[in-house]
Amino acid sequence: MDTENLHYFEKAPVPKAVAHFALPVMLGMSMSVIYSILNAFFLGTLGDTSMLTALALTLPLFAAIMALGNLIGIGSGTFISRLLGEKKLDDVKQVSSFALYSSLALGIILMAIGLPLIDPIVHGLGATPDSFGFTKDYVTVMLIGSPFVVLFFTLENIVRSEGAAITSMIGMIISVVVNIILDALVIFVFHWDVVGVATATVISNLIASIYFIFHMGYKSPFLTVSVKWFKASKDILSNVFKIGVPVFIMSIFLGAMSLILNHFLAEYGDQAIAAFGLSSRLLQFPECILMGLCEGVVPLIAFAFTANKARMQQTISFTIKAIITLAVLFGVIVYLTSDYLIGFFTNDPQLIEMGSYILHVTFLSLFISGTTTLFTGIFQATAQGTAAFIMSIIQGITLIPVLFIANHLNGFHGVVWSLVIADAVAFLVGATMLYILRNKLQPDLEALAQ
Repeated sequence: MDTENLHYFEKAPVPKAVAHFALPVMLGMSMSVIYSILNAFFLGTLGDTSMLTALALTLPLFAAIMALGNLIGIGSGTFISRLLGEKKLDDVKQVSSFALYSSLALGIILMAIGLPLIDPIVHGLGATPDSFGFTKDYVTVMLIGSPFVVLFFTLENIVRSEGAAITSMIGMIISVVVNIILDALVIFVFHWDVVGVATATVISNLIASIYFIFHMGYKSPFLTVSVKWFKASKDILSNVFKIGVPVFIMSIFLGAMSLILNHFLAEYGDQAIAAFGLSSRLLQFPECILMGLCEGVVPLIAFAFTANKARMQQTISFTIKAIITLAVLFGVIVYLTSDYLIGFFTNDPQLIEMGSYILHVTFLSLFISGTTTLFTGIFQATAQGTAAFIMSIIQGITLIPVLFIANHLNGFHGVVWSLVIADAVAFLVGATMLYILRNKLQPDLEALAQ
């Protein structure tokens, strides 16, 4: 095996190993959030709230496309890390080839199904008469480019699974930098507004995917892009989908939750939707930092699960402490600067007030959502398919009835607070399952004695 990656998997001090795997992912995801924020800023300079509304309404579609990439990418990636721990290198090549070509196929299927249904999709996203045209433009371009977007999310996970966290980070940064440059061109030079933003997203994902393919084909000691290694055996399908399907369902639920929230917020006008969209983008930054930390350590946990469970437990303990520290830090910053953060995008006083309020409420659950993400990552890394499936649906199942009740009892405030309640329930369920599964995750006595 590659000696550098093996060192971080097996022998480096846990804080150093976590930093090696997680920091590049955290940085890469941070760049993605910065792009998302700049995306809204560029459109905001055009002075049309309907464009910002369209951008918020299309979040569920992007979540669905990302879900297909994660279905294959996370399912295959955690399997690859476990196979590396068992030194089954030929199996790793088969899984990586399967991941590449099956993700492309899923993207093509999504495009073929989605384009003929474009108008029903746009209506289903909750587009208002003012935002319908902009929303349709964005959805059309994203569906056409969906094979490349699905491929990007798959390959980013695959590359990280072999321990090449820096390569994964570089690919994400390439995507973001290209996206920002293209955004500025299509909005300020070519005046393509929403169509340009969607086109920039597709092109940047394509370029980053090409970078990942080059790494897999010419640089990686484990992965391959050769179709000769493609194999869809029962073992591969079982291991990929028992983790990938829960991830897919969770991503779909996140998109559905955003869709349902938009429908509830529509009762309070386009400004409520736009305020939620802006605050969500700002919340993405600390959320993605914590998500990057949790996703970054998944390969390390998966490898240690088959090689050294004592090291796995040390990794989990250290990661929880890091989540607490980061959640407190971000919470203080946001509570002191929320008005200025929302004001970066708009000078509408009502929009600033609503967005700041949403930020204050949703930041209350930052530690809870971060730890819940870690719970899910642990279940994925250790092949606990049932637990991963339960985590994938619990927040969505909780949010829907809570939304109806809270909206009825307390209107707009109830809709916003329902997110915190759903996060808290998911945290409690995850902690309970982790306790139930503790015996499976305990290190051997021999390992503890070493």
